[in-house]
Amino acid sequence: QLDAEMNQILGYSQVEMVKSNDLPETVLGNFFSDAVLAEALKTDPTIDFSMPSTKGGIRVDVPKGAIKLSNIFELMPFENELIAFTLKGTDVQELINFIAATNGQPVAGIRLKIKNKKPVDVFIKGKPFDPQKTYRVLTSDYIAGGGDNALGFKNPIEKKVLGLKVRQAIINYVKANQAAGKTLNPKLDGRIVND
Repeated sequence: QLDAEMNQILGYSQVEMVKSNDLPETVLGNFFSDAVLAEALKTDPTIDFSMPSTKGGIRVDVPKGAIKLSNIFELMPFENELIAFTLKGTDVQELINFIAATNGQPVAGIRLKIKNKKPVDVFIKGKPFDPQKTYRVLTSDYIAGGGDNALGFKNPIEKKVLGLKVRQAIINYVKANQAAGKTLNPKLDGRIVND
């Protein structure tokens, strides 16, 4: 029964999504982050951007063609919960510095260039980043707790547990696209560029 469930086809992808820890931006990282952000926005439309995992947290490639439930379980084997944080701009700056220092991480809703391991030209939801503002940032309980040495989440103004697991968000996203008659076709869009 479990085998039958794991072999259930959730949707289809036009491209193979390949894991890489060396590139600042990957198709797999974009798919992962976009999927999680899209599903979280249904619960909390005030979220500005997401870093739902680090490159190390994304475990396997996702094949071209049929995407089975087992593929998503292999991609995200952990029971991580999604949390939306309200952060001061200075804490967001710490997170952005971490993203740049580690040569990019899986993100959605934010764009930046990396110059000498430092972030430049940072845009959040299409507007230049302002360290004086507060931002709503989506991540997992693992990253928020400093997992993979991520920074910026220690002193939130507010945190809200969404009651949605990272893996479930990805499953919901693939199913929603399939229900709408869409084949997944994630692309590189220059959200993180090494200058």
